[in-house]
Amino acid sequence: HSHPTGRRIQLLLGLPATSTVEENAPAGVSVYTFNVTVFPLSSEGIAIHPTVINSNPLTKAFDIIPIGGLAYRVVTTGNPILDYETMPKSFDLQIFMEDTSGRADLNTLTVQVQDKNEPPVFQGNMAIQTVVIYILEGSRTPPGFIYQVEASDPEDAQLQYSLAPASVPFSVFESGAIFSERIFDYEKDPHSYFLNITVTDPEGLRSTKTVNINIINTNDERPYFITKQRIYKIPEEQSPGTVVANITAKDPDDEDFPSRLFYSIQSSEEYFSINPSSGVMQVARRINREALPLHPNISVVVRVEDSPSGGQGSEMEITIIIEDINDNLPECKPSAFREEINENTTAGTLLLDLRNFCKDTDVDPPNNLINFTGLSGLGSNKFTLDSMSGRLVMTESVDLENPTNLRTEVFSLTVRVQDVAWPNYSSKYPLYTFDIFLIKPVNEYFPVFGSLLYEFNVSEITKAGSSIGKVNARDKDWPPSVITYSIVAGGGTRDYTNIFWINPTEGDVKILARLDYETTQRFLLTVQASDQEKTATVSVTVNVLEVNDEEPVCSPHFYSFQIPVSLAVGTNINGFRIVCQDRDSDPRSFRYFINEGNVNNHFTFSPSAGSNTSRLILASRFDYDSGFDTNWIYRLRVYITDDNLLSARDKTTDLIKTGTVTLSIRVIPNPTTVITTTPGFTLVTRRENLYSESAWYVPFIITLGSLLLLGLLGYVVLLLARTLRACRRQHFQVTAPSCLTNSQNSFPYCLSSQQMTKLNTVFDGEARDPVTGKMYEFNTRSGARRWKETKESLQLAPVVQVTPRAAENGGEGKDKAESTGKKETTEKRKEPTAERKTAAKPTK
Repeated sequence: HSHPTGRRIQLLLGLPATSTVEENAPAGVSVYTFNVTVFPLSSEGIAIHPTVINSNPLTKAFDIIPIGGLAYRVVTTGNPILDYETMPKSFDLQIFMEDTSGRADLNTLTVQVQDKNEPPVFQGNMAIQTVVIYILEGSRTPPGFIYQVEASDPEDAQLQYSLAPASVPFSVFESGAIFSERIFDYEKDPHSYFLNITVTDPEGLRSTKTVNINIINTNDERPYFITKQRIYKIPEEQSPGTVVANITAKDPDDEDFPSRLFYSIQSSEEYFSINPSSGVMQVARRINREALPLHPNISVVVRVEDSPSGGQGSEMEITIIIEDINDNLPECKPSAFREEINENTTAGTLLLDLRNFCKDTDVDPPNNLINFTGLSGLGSNKFTLDSMSGRLVMTESVDLENPTNLRTEVFSLTVRVQDVAWPNYSSKYPLYTFDIFLIKPVNEYFPVFGSLLYEFNVSEITKAGSSIGKVNARDKDWPPSVITYSIVAGGGTRDYTNIFWINPTEGDVKILARLDYETTQRFLLTVQASDQEKTATVSVTVNVLEVNDEEPVCSPHFYSFQIPVSLAVGTNINGFRIVCQDRDSDPRSFRYFINEGNVNNHFTFSPSAGSNTSRLILASRFDYDSGFDTNWIYRLRVYITDDNLLSARDKTTDLIKTGTVTLSIRVIPNPTTVITTTPGFTLVTRRENLYSESAWYVPFIITLGSLLLLGLLGYVVLLLARTLRACRRQHFQVTAPSCLTNSQNSFPYCLSSQQMTKLNTVFDGEARDPVTGKMYEFNTRSGARRWKETKESLQLAPVVQVTPRAAENGGEGKDKAESTGKKETTEKRKEPTAERKTAAKPTK
C-alpha cells in the first residue's frame, strides 16, 4: 500500500545535516547523533535500522551504532584512518531506514574532515635508526660539512633545526646540514659525540633524533719494544710450540688500550716462529745440535708493525743459544757380536776392544762419554772387562772336556753399554752379546703365530701392491728357524682366484688388485707358517673400509635443446632436469655447478645442492640488442660433486668425486631478429606459437580456471534462487513498500535500495537495465546512477519489493560497476541491480 499523500515520510530526525571530524581520529569517535521517529515509538517499530548505504566518495570510514531508544550515532570505523593531506576533505553519507509499516526514509549527512597539525617527520636513515658518522683525526678531516639531515612536515610548513648539547664542536644550519667546527685530535679529544638533532614546525611541534659521531684514530707513531732481554738459552730437542721468549711492544697511538701490533721474524732461519698477534716466540721445528752445520748461537731479527700490510714498524735482534743435552743412545755396530776362539786360548789374551764398535754422537762431554759394565752370562767368570776402555780379556783357558764346563759348547756373554752423563741412557741393545762356539740347531718345535687371530682394515682405494698388514710366527728352536709364509685358502673374488699375496719370508700381506667395498666387504684368509718341517695356520680377516671412490653418474649424460630468446627468467628450461646416483654417497651429498660454457651466467641449476635431482633454470635474460650477448649456442659443462654434506675442513682432506653432464643449448631469436651470417645474406627467423609438452602448467591453469568459473556460476544461480523465493514469500505476507504514483499513468513505482539522493555528480558512463530495458547513466568513480532522459514515453517498471538480501546484492553490484568503470569507461555494461520480482497487476 502507498502513503495517502504520495510523499516520503521523514523518519530520520536531524537530517540532512553537516558535521565535522578531525583527521587521524581512531575507531569509535562520534561524528553526529540523530533520532528517528516510528510508530509505535520503540525500536520494535524499526524494520531496517539507519544504515549508510552509499557515500560520495565511497568509503568505509563511517558506521552507525544505536545508543539507546530511538537515538543513533555516526562514528568512525578506523578503517581507513582519515588523513586530511591524502584523502578527500568531505564525505556525503546516504543514510537509509525503514519501519515495520513499510515507511522508508533516505537522507544525507555531510562529514567534513578537519586538518590537525602533525609533528615533523625525519626522512632517510634518521627515520629508522641512529645515524653513526666516522671522522678521521688530524688534518685529513678539516672543519666543514659532515652530514645532511632530511625532514618534512605533513603540512609542508617551514622547519627549523637545532642541536644539543651546545658545548659540542658541531653546528647545524637552517637547511639541516651538520658542520664540524675544528680539527679533532684522538689523543686529546673525546672519542665519541652524541648530537640530539631537533626539528620544529611553526606551531612548536617537534621531533628529535640522535646522530653519533665517532673520531677515528690514525696511525702516526712507530711502535717500540718493551722487552729488554736480548740473549736466551734453550736446550736442544725442544718440542715444537715450546716458548722461547715473549716479545712485547707498545704503540704510542694506543696508549689507552692494548695495542694491536703484528710481529714477524725477518731473518732467514727456520727453527723459530713468532705469534703475529701476541709476540710469543716458539720452537718451530726440531733443533738437533748434532746436525751439521748447526751453529750453537742463532741470531733472530724480530720486527713489530702496527698494520698487517706495513705501516709504522721497528726491529730488534736477539740471540738464542742452543745447549747440548744427553739425548743420544750409545750405539754399537754390530749390535750382536760373535767371536770364535780356540779352547786352548791362553789366559790374558785380548779378545775384543768394544770402543772400536760403540759410539755416542752427542757433541759435548760428558754427554758423549760411555762406560761398559755388567759382564754376565754362562762362563762370564772366565773373562774380564775394563769399564772405561771396553777391553775384553780372557782370564783362564776353556777346556770343553773339563767337567767343570758342564760340557758347554757355547759361551753367551752380555755387556751393558751406558752413558756416563745423566740420565745414563743405555744402548738401543743394552745387553751387548758375544756368542762363542755355536752349536748345531735341532728342529724341535712347531711355529707359533704371535696372535690367535689377525684382523686387518683396508681402505677400498688402497693401491694394488700395497701392504695391508703383517703376520708373525716364531718357534722355540735356537737359533731361530727360518719361517716361510703362504696363503692356503680364501681371498678369491669373481674376477680373481686370489687377490692377496704374502711375502714368504717377512709375512707381509699385500693386495694384488683394487678392493671394492660395494662388491665385497670382508675376506677370510688362511695363512700357513712353515719351518720346512712343521707347519701351523692362522685365520686372517680383511675388512674392506668404505671410501668415497665412486663418481656421481647422472642421466642424461648429454642433452641438446633449443630455447626462445624471450624465455622468462626463472623458467625451468624445456622442463629439463638431471637425475644423479652415486653408489657410495647420500642423495643429499650432490652439488651442481656449471664449470664451462656459461657465458654471462645465463644458466643455473635449482636446487644447486642437497638433492639427487636438479632442474636447469634461466638465471638472467638474453640481451643481444645491446651487444652484451653474442653467442647463440651454449655448450655447458656441468660438474656434479658429492661433497655437499662435508664441512669446509673435511673438503680439504676427504676424497671428493665429480661427475659431468654436457648440455648443448641453441637460442632461437625473435621473428624480428636478423642474424648476419656471410656478407650479402640475411637470415629471417619466423616464430610460431606452438605448444610444448614441457609446458605442463598450461593444462593445469586451464583446468583450474574452468573449475573456478563453474563454482562462481553455481554460486550466482544459488543466490538468484534464494532471492526469488524470498521476494515471492514477502509479496503475499506484507504490504508493498512506500510507492509513489506517476502523474502520467496509473502504474505506481516503489522506493528501493537502488534509489539514491541525486547529487551534483558527473555521469560519464551509460548502460541498459536488464529488467526494464531502459538506458541509465552512471559515475565511474562513485557508482552513482540515474535514468537517462530520452524522447521515448516513460515506461515505469512494475511494482517491486525490496528485501534485505536484495539490498545487499545491490551494494555488491555497485562496487563491481565502479571497479569496471575505472578500467573501461568507454565500454557499455549492465547495471548490477537487486533481485526483483514483478508484483500482481493492481486493481482499479
